[in-house]
Amino acid sequence: MKQLTTEQLQGLEQDLDAIRNDVLADLGERDARYIRRIVRLHRTLEVGGRVMMPFGFIPPVFAAAVAALGLSKIIENMEIGHNVMHGQYDWMNDPALNSQTYEWDTVCTGDSWRRTHNYEHHTYTNVIGKDRDYGYALLRLSDDVSWKPAHSLQFINYILLSVFFQWGVGLHELESERLRRGEITLADKRQFLKAFLRKGGRQAFKDYLFFPLITLPVAPIVLAGNIGANLMRNLWSSTVIFCGHFTQDAETFHEQDCENETRGQWYLRQLTGSSNFTGSRWVHLLSGHLSYQIEHHVFPDLPAHRYREIAPRVQAVCERYGLHYNTGSFGKQYSTVLKRIARFSLPDSLRLRLSARAA
Repeated sequence: MKQLTTEQLQGLEQDLDAIRNDVLADLGERDARYIRRIVRLHRTLEVGGRVMMPFGFIPPVFAAAVAALGLSKIIENMEIGHNVMHGQYDWMNDPALNSQTYEWDTVCTGDSWRRTHNYEHHTYTNVIGKDRDYGYALLRLSDDVSWKPAHSLQFINYILLSVFFQWGVGLHELESERLRRGEITLADKRQFLKAFLRKGGRQAFKDYLFFPLITLPVAPIVLAGNIGANLMRNLWSSTVIFCGHFTQDAETFHEQDCENETRGQWYLRQLTGSSNFTGSRWVHLLSGHLSYQIEHHVFPDLPAHRYREIAPRVQAVCERYGLHYNTGSFGKQYSTVLKRIARFSLPDSLRLRLSARAA
């Protein structure tokens, strides 16, 4: 991490606080209209997908139904659920958009997400040993983690995590790595498991039993369509999240880096530990505006659709302090994620040898 002087850190804090305060002062009706329009879009797509699905014996209709339902799930998870639970719309005092009570359409409970993501991840972003989102206890993505033979197969783990992403996120609070080390027992996680099984059971019943059964003559088609929509959502959301956190230039940190951290130091860590990717308005919408992951990590409680407007100002702040603003096309950023997964799947001796040869 680039070292800044005390004066520079204070300046960084003031500059970013000024951007935040400008947005807060401007919040109002257009932000409320935006999120309500997105909620209507999500509901329209879901109803459209559900209505078309029983007619999925016609191939083009099946493709359209899966696409509509998949897009509905993506928008609800990424642009609505994730952002609402960050408190981005609490100022509206709308019970349906309250960060503490919102429950989204995925197996992870809202309460578990608020603990593992809003608190753990956003407080200790990319801090090895503190941020459990880093590698999801499955992937080795830096040399801070000792190589083990199982890491040579981590591409398989990555594919499985992406395919079953909502279940992986839902089980994240189980802390499987601590269970393996014997630091905790399943009894310690009894309350979490009860909540997870209750929520996961409801989600599985809805998509894999209820909707197929009420369309019994075409139940296999509806079941296949619901599986396809969930797969579409899982693959997209996992890819967006990996592009925001695990690109080649995204930095990692040690626990001592965040001891007695000032706000300016926290800002610095968020700026250098995150990655953006470019794209169209639809790409930004479908990513929940996590295509602006840098801005999201710096301002997690500002309405995400504002990130596009403030990104040039954040980039200018980075340039002012000599910080790398990590952005690029979606394809470029994703390719560096895959390279990082592949590189750290190798034993250190081979990885270093290959790196020296490439240099």
